[in-house]
Amino acid sequence: MKKTEKKQPITGIISITAMGTGYVSVIDFDEDVQIQPHFLNTALHGDEVEITLFPREEKEKRSGEVVKILNRIKKEFVGTVDKKKGGKFAFISPDEKRMYTDIFIAPAESGKLKNGDKVFVRLKKWTDPKKNPEGEILKILGKKGNNNVEMESIVLEKGFQISFPLEVEREAKLIEEKAYPIPQKDISARKDIRHTTTFTIDPEDAKDFDDAISFKEISSDVFEIGVHIADVSHYVTEGSQMNKEAIHRGVSIYLVDRTIPMLPEALSNGVCSLNPNQDKLTFSVILTITAKGEIQKKWLGKTIIKSNKRFVYEEAQKVLDNKEGSYYHELNCLNKIAKIFKQKRVAQGALDFDSDEVKFRLDATGKPIEVIERQRLDAHKLVEEFMILANNKVALYLSNEIKKLNRGASIYRIHGLPKEEAMNGLLTFLNLTGHETKKYKKNISSKELNDLFEQIKGAPEEALVKTVAMRSMAKAIYSTNNIGHYGLALEEYTHFTSPIRRYADLLVHRVLEKHLKGVTLNEKEVLKYHILAGKLSQREIGAVEAERDSISYKQVEYMIDKVGNIYEGVISGVTKWGIFVEESRTKANGMISMKTMKDDFYVFNEKTYSIIGERTKKKYSLGDKVKIKITGGSLEQKTLDFAFV
Repeated sequence: MKKTEKKQPITGIISITAMGTGYVSVIDFDEDVQIQPHFLNTALHGDEVEITLFPREEKEKRSGEVVKILNRIKKEFVGTVDKKKGGKFAFISPDEKRMYTDIFIAPAESGKLKNGDKVFVRLKKWTDPKKNPEGEILKILGKKGNNNVEMESIVLEKGFQISFPLEVEREAKLIEEKAYPIPQKDISARKDIRHTTTFTIDPEDAKDFDDAISFKEISSDVFEIGVHIADVSHYVTEGSQMNKEAIHRGVSIYLVDRTIPMLPEALSNGVCSLNPNQDKLTFSVILTITAKGEIQKKWLGKTIIKSNKRFVYEEAQKVLDNKEGSYYHELNCLNKIAKIFKQKRVAQGALDFDSDEVKFRLDATGKPIEVIERQRLDAHKLVEEFMILANNKVALYLSNEIKKLNRGASIYRIHGLPKEEAMNGLLTFLNLTGHETKKYKKNISSKELNDLFEQIKGAPEEALVKTVAMRSMAKAIYSTNNIGHYGLALEEYTHFTSPIRRYADLLVHRVLEKHLKGVTLNEKEVLKYHILAGKLSQREIGAVEAERDSISYKQVEYMIDKVGNIYEGVISGVTKWGIFVEESRTKANGMISMKTMKDDFYVFNEKTYSIIGERTKKKYSLGDKVKIKITGGSLEQKTLDFAFV
């Protein structure tokens, strides 16, 4: 074993790759410390650890060894039972790729397990890296490959639960029983919008309707437009079991075949949902807007509405396209104004990375039988623009109030500058392809990035540049410290419009109500919101990963029995060990291993995101359109194997 550089331990959070190598992020270091697999000493992905450093060799990465686990972040895993390895014992092979060791199950528990079953397991104490960690079975999920089993596995693996605790369900039932008729005191305390034309526009399979839009014509070119959001905070109160569970969940999860709601269905689909022809309590942003998109007046407050119509996106689009049908005049005016707002945002530097998405038609067992590309319709963009507008106006109001009072806080939706290293790489690549980039600084603004996109519009490298730019973006997160939203080019932004499915929005409703009543958060509450912002950001990441995993699973399930079939695709990633390709119709990703490319010896060029054949000079670059053949895959790993045709 190597001697260490210094005796005192250093602490940090360890990230572990699928290959089993660890990287510890240390506050005072300019680079992560690399930990080879045999020096992990039972550390798992996400753990807080103490490390010691090895002597640093010239031009080599800083490396070290884990000496202590300070905080074991993840203790529960989903995996598949394998009894062959241990006879009367059982081992669990984890679904999580970064969990690098199988989990041992003692004979007392392994007797009830069947080979190939999926199970949910909790780690017991693990201190000896020479032995497998021992686990206890929390739940037997069922046979691997069963749709319900696989979807539940994805949810549990990300730290979420499907069912609600009994006391939360009871609380929801009690709220439901008391919700109607709405007490007169609740109605009289609100602005009554029930006689104003109002409708919702949502996906066909939506059951929870967070938002509605109202439209009133004041004159031929001046309109009163309201964005009305379910007043969830009226029903979900601080200190309740429902509130505690909502904090724990953080968000609703939208899998391919189901929704795992943040709130029980009695609230999410019933009491809070803005269902048509029902009186509903809402929190609203009402704006007086001219036909040219100029905002003359703004009002924020509690309302009561009655939606006249529930549109699905395709239905609203049909009305717009045919220039006739239910509420054509209202939809057409809203659509024109939405386009004006979109143009203004883009002119200010708002980025638009419209990515193609897919949805699946499933059979009775959940097996995908058709993959359909989701279209981005004007109806989608209409709703999106008015939600962005409402979120911006709420954030602006709260920010001004907080500055004016010099106290309090809110939760903002922030998006930082892109990673400098990635942006420099992008500018270097553009230089190599003959584009002038000297005028762009290292901290490139979103407006400059839009100008750059305009410069390369129609060029062969357009898709590649946008892909690299998108990957360089920081993640949008929640924070009490407002630094603005880079991607939307807005200095003030929050999440206000989806409190049925996001707890952050519910918090913003509470803050807004307090400010409207002249009350601000005290220091204790500010600290609580700061902590919650971090937690909610993490829950959102978990939910997004679960949603992506469910899509990946269905994409692979759909494609895996089509070995030998030829498809068109786009190169989505280039590494020294292989090329990743996204199949154009299903958006399924697969890899072409460098080992299978026998026609030449290929060299990886990190600067140009490409590999080049030494003999043939054949070049494969990020963003290239290619023809591929499916050669295999693993449903368990959610991966496909491709070969170039």
